[in-house]
Amino acid sequence: MKKSAKPIVNAMLICDKVITEAHTNKKSLIGIFGNINAYKFPCVHNFLSVYIKFTDANGEYDFHLELVDLEDYSIVGRSDIPKKIAVNDPLATHDLVFNLASLKFTHPGKYEFRIFANDEVFGQKTFLVNKAEYTPPADRQ
Repeated sequence: MKKSAKPIVNAMLICDKVITEAHTNKKSLIGIFGNINAYKFPCVHNFLSVYIKFTDANGEYDFHLELVDLEDYSIVGRSDIPKKIAVNDPLATHDLVFNLASLKFTHPGKYEFRIFANDEVFGQKTFLVNKAEYTPPADRQ
């Protein structure tokens, strides 16, 4: 069996949600962000989406995304594309959207999204989960 070419990531963005327009298949990314701030730990982030644009693919692929804690390399979350995707033109670009819910972060620090094609990493994006300082509102008079 011929091995599929390893894709190349052109973009990986984290956002609140991705909306796909029905007639054109165009994507709108809502609430793009690069880190998460929390007042206390552990914390739960209710929902996020990861948008990936890739190219240089040729063959059939199983895609999945993992969110990894870079302190202990445990997997915080995972999302799978439910069926194989066939790509026949390596010059074409393709979009993937992964949705993750109820992500539990036990501590502030570095985390990383890793995108896999046929169980091989072909892209990653590191982001921070920060401890936010609470500032009480000023007395109102």
